[in-house]
Amino acid sequence: MKRSRFPEGWDEERVRRTLQHYEDQTQEEAVAEDEASFEDRTQTVMEVPVELVPAVRQLIAKRSA
Repeated sequence: MKRSRFPEGWDEERVRRTLQHYEDQTQEEAVAEDEASFEDRTQTVMEVPVELVPAVRQLIAKRSA
């Protein structure tokens, strides 16, 4: 049996809590959460060509370090 791997800071319990959060949301709550994320002026949302995603991730990782 293959053991699951989680990103740093995540474990099985955190994944379960996250899944439960989204499974329990009403459609209205999900829409409100999505809309709120677009109103956050400290972040932005953009489309990136798939082939550039690895480079963008590297840039973000360097900035976060």
